[in-house]
Amino acid sequence: MDATYTTPSGIEAESMRIIGEELARLGLAFPAEHEAVVKRVIHTTADFDYAVNLRFTEQAVERGVAAFQAGASIVTDTNMAKAGVSKAALGKLGGQVRCFMADPEVAAAAKARGATRAAVCMEKAAREHPGAVLAVGNAPTALLKLCELMDTGLRPALVVGVPVGFVNVVESKERIFEACERYDVPCIAAMGRKGGSNVAAAICNAILYTALDAVDPAKRQEALK
Repeated sequence: MDATYTTPSGIEAESMRIIGEELARLGLAFPAEHEAVVKRVIHTTADFDYAVNLRFTEQAVERGVAAFQAGASIVTDTNMAKAGVSKAALGKLGGQVRCFMADPEVAAAAKARGATRAAVCMEKAAREHPGAVLAVGNAPTALLKLCELMDTGLRPALVVGVPVGFVNVVESKERIFEACERYDVPCIAAMGRKGGSNVAAAICNAILYTALDAVDPAKRQEALK
């Protein structure tokens, strides 16, 4: 065990160095604007499959950075993703993170209509936060609902589509990515079965830190004081 790295910032910096070395050894390189996202997801999951699974629409990261710098908020489909988003970084930029899964009105509407809470959450997000970053880490039905809402005019600041699982997961990611390309909505998706709330939060954090110019952990400590 290496006891050299004992502070959170030191551990993170060394982890990112190791990730960079392993990616180079695998012969994998990324556009500069994607690198921070890919590395943060691998840092969160220790899974190098994300180096090939993550897919970006054109200028997705740049437009996400611009949205956060303009004060955009985040709406997630799980309280776990909400918990994982850096409130300090988001707050510095004037945004907030919300999740409506525990909202009594959402629960009642979902039960009455035989729909999932996640789908109804996206409807609420579209009504109340149409310009938000929408981060989906659990529910394919949330992505499918977003496709419908985009057909009727919704244009989120960014869609993070990374649900995990086996039923409708692959298809929902493919559909949201195609819809986002069609409607010129920025999107970052983890194609295939892998994903999760932690991945959704990691992607949001990577873009938040880029927006703050605080990707480096030591620099971030100063930025978030």
